[in-house]
Amino acid sequence: MILPIIGIVIAVVIGLVVLEVLFVGFAPGFWIPKQPLAKKVQRPDDADTKQPRSRKDVSFKVEGTSISAWLYLPEESSSSVPCIIMGHGFGGTKDMLLERYAIRYQEAGFAALAFDYRHFGESEGEPRQLVWIPYQLQDYAAAIEYARDRKEIDPDRIALWGTSASGGYGIVIAARDQRIACVVGQCPGLDPHASVKVFLKRLGIRHMFRLFIHGQRDMIRSRFGLSPHTVPIVGKPGSLALFAISEAYEGYSNVVPENFVNQVCARVMLRSHGFKPVEHAKNARCPILIQICEHDSLAPVGAETERELRRYADVKSYPIGHFDIYAGDNFERAVSDQLDFFRKHL
Repeated sequence: MILPIIGIVIAVVIGLVVLEVLFVGFAPGFWIPKQPLAKKVQRPDDADTKQPRSRKDVSFKVEGTSISAWLYLPEESSSSVPCIIMGHGFGGTKDMLLERYAIRYQEAGFAALAFDYRHFGESEGEPRQLVWIPYQLQDYAAAIEYARDRKEIDPDRIALWGTSASGGYGIVIAARDQRIACVVGQCPGLDPHASVKVFLKRLGIRHMFRLFIHGQRDMIRSRFGLSPHTVPIVGKPGSLALFAISEAYEGYSNVVPENFVNQVCARVMLRSHGFKPVEHAKNARCPILIQICEHDSLAPVGAETERELRRYADVKSYPIGHFDIYAGDNFERAVSDQLDFFRKHL
């Protein structure tokens, strides 16, 4: 008698799962309104950023896919120079802030290489706007190999620089590649547990559950080879977006280029929670500088993670929010600390 009942229960469960897959993956009514960003606010320091004459448009390939990059070389150099490989933040592109840093490095005698991850900006890759951390780590590693093959660059003086979502990538790569000279992570995404706590508090469990369902829809559609299902990256409070937080909406609005695409494939909700760069820090053999914003609402670092981090890295804290580090005196302070670090270790 028990076996038939168990069989019925299993059949019912399988049927419910199939119904959920069909409904979530293919039913209408899951459309999310786009979130146009506010007009960018002109900052006084924007006028100081000019396209350097020695910036070169270059490219390299990852598994047959072309990656678009900008290479900055010191204008006067008679020998090979150190190079800083630069990765942008979540959903960003190389024309989103990176040049301001690259010019400073170039003026200090370093080369810099800023690139678009696959699926973003001027790089190839389908579907568009796909955030998949293993792919981005592969792209970063390919950028390193490209730089090492350039005659103008010293292959043993390669530094890694990342900000926000890619701020922890350098730690992971340096743990795998012992030739890396040093790593900088600026307002880095290092503590997924702390981030989830903040998002649950700010957005609520209902909002997070809705994003999870949209992530399922995108994942299911990808399994059937259908067009991706996207969600806005940032949105005004109360809207449906990954970061429906006023600081995020205003912060992105102030730093993104005009052609910025404010959306990503929703499957990122199901794929990024287990990424913990700090666990790799013990295997990195190079100096690491981590710059933490104490009032960070997007990439907070909890006390336990910070204690662990300080065992392996030089940690500098700034009494500012996530986006404050990109402008004004805060930018100057952060980039000055970075240049001191690079001069010491490169």
